[in-house]
Amino acid sequence: MKKTLFITASSALLLLAGCTTQQVDQQANTISESQQQYIKKYEKQKVVPKPEDMLLNTEKEPKLKRGFTPLFNGKDLTGWTPKGGKCTFEAIDGTIKGTCIKGSPSTYLSTDKADYTDFIFTCDMKWEVTSNSGVMMRAQSKPGEKGETVFGPQCEMEGFSQDRGWSGGIYGQACGGWYYPLWLEAHATVRKALNEGEWNRVTIKAQGDTFKTWINGIPAANWKNEEYKQGFFSLQVHAGKEGTILWRNIKVKEL
Repeated sequence: MKKTLFITASSALLLLAGCTTQQVDQQANTISESQQQYIKKYEKQKVVPKPEDMLLNTEKEPKLKRGFTPLFNGKDLTGWTPKGGKCTFEAIDGTIKGTCIKGSPSTYLSTDKADYTDFIFTCDMKWEVTSNSGVMMRAQSKPGEKGETVFGPQCEMEGFSQDRGWSGGIYGQACGGWYYPLWLEAHATVRKALNEGEWNRVTIKAQGDTFKTWINGIPAANWKNEEYKQGFFSLQVHAGKEGTILWRNIKVKEL
């Protein structure tokens, strides 16, 4: 199978300057200067990986036309159930609209089907009012002090609520923190992949112990984990003062 190598502009300059491929690879697996501030912030999270141990996603986004099953009928929320807080979800004009309710814990609109294992998932997202969000995959839930707690890996979609550009990274929701932050030199392109005020495509592939993500076709995360083998999908509205998010074209292809 033919593979495409995605490199950053800085890596391309290093190659032009006569650096070896090994030196370019080492450069790719270093934390960008603009991201240095987050080393201290997250150093106490036990799951945060060492930069040199992070795998890079160098694959093209999977083809998204054939073999997919829609998860949203475009009319109502049949097949979905909110879990966690009291933020609201509604079906409007072929989209799912999630609205943050001030004072509510994070809320997760979750598929009733809860045994997804290997799959390609994709959807479009757009922020009407910027806020943190994400797509949970192989998620689980358990009773909590403030209601049902959803936990597991999440494709982070923080939109423009942060300027670090980690949408497409993988976060351990209620289970440890950042599994795959997008802070490497190799992630410079995907950190700028979101289009503000427009629809943005999220693609997730989980197969065996490997999770990969793409934002608008640009490779993001490549994370391995054997703990989360199956579960449901959730669309997150994060706790906060405000936030309005739209989703459409939500579909999955089971592998």
